[in-house]
Amino acid sequence: MGAEDNFLTLEQVEFYEKNGYLVVEKFASQEECKELMQRMAELLEEFTPQNKSVFSTKNDVQVKTTDDYFRKSANNISFFFEEKAFDEEGKLRQPKELSINKVGHALHDVDPVFRKFSRSEKLTGLVASLGYRKPLPVQSMYIFKQPGIGGEVRPHQDNTFLYTDPFTCTGFWLAVEDSNTENGCLWALPGSHKGELATRFVTNKDGTTKFEGSAPSYDMSKFVPLVMKAGSLVVLHGLLVHQSYENTSPKSRHAYSIHVLEGDGTVYPEENWLQRDPSFPFEPLYTCAKAGRPASSAVTTST
Repeated sequence: MGAEDNFLTLEQVEFYEKNGYLVVEKFASQEECKELMQRMAELLEEFTPQNKSVFSTKNDVQVKTTDDYFRKSANNISFFFEEKAFDEEGKLRQPKELSINKVGHALHDVDPVFRKFSRSEKLTGLVASLGYRKPLPVQSMYIFKQPGIGGEVRPHQDNTFLYTDPFTCTGFWLAVEDSNTENGCLWALPGSHKGELATRFVTNKDGTTKFEGSAPSYDMSKFVPLVMKAGSLVVLHGLLVHQSYENTSPKSRHAYSIHVLEGDGTVYPEENWLQRDPSFPFEPLYTCAKAGRPASSAVTTST
């Protein structure tokens, strides 16, 4: 089956361009989801918690730990804990496999199991249907949304953290487990991708970071829940405002997320936090020979 067999329909493209997101049901098989979960369980088993890098959300936008461990994670597989994982003495409150917020950010290149899925014909076909000429997968994350402690992610836009000129980043978020309003599913603000970029996360030359701009307040009643069965995938426009609430349920909400940029004719600034070592450049999914029907907004203004 070639990439052309996986193109989105015209109706799907129109829905995406109108709303800024698109849920593709049954994108991955249950066997593929189980394979990703099993491989992550193996990686966690091998992981010895020596670094206590925490992933947190503050100031109305998503904030990432900016220590060396975090910055180097663009080149490897790194583990980030939940804010509530540690007690007052700095010890884990529960086993490490129930304390991790996410694992990233080069799973799609470094690990063979995640690489196979990230470069599968079905995902390549989906990317091609959005009109990419030289798509670069730059970031991948396995997100746990742990039962009871899975943290809230405030309303944000992915272009804030993966800025390009022009905007070309698209998020592909796979529900590895069922995702619903009880265990912290994604919520999207339809049509918000037609607005401006509110903030930009910038790394200074001395290694410090800052947000340029200020996050606006949103009418939370206008957000819609993206309830998804395991195996469904949502495509997220880089300007789309989206968020998730805490997981206070007894069930986890595992997901695998990949972000893709256009590598042909766009600028990726050195001020972006995510930077690869020169010896480990971003590897394109394909070149322009495989690009399919263009979705104009996905090429010029999407994430």
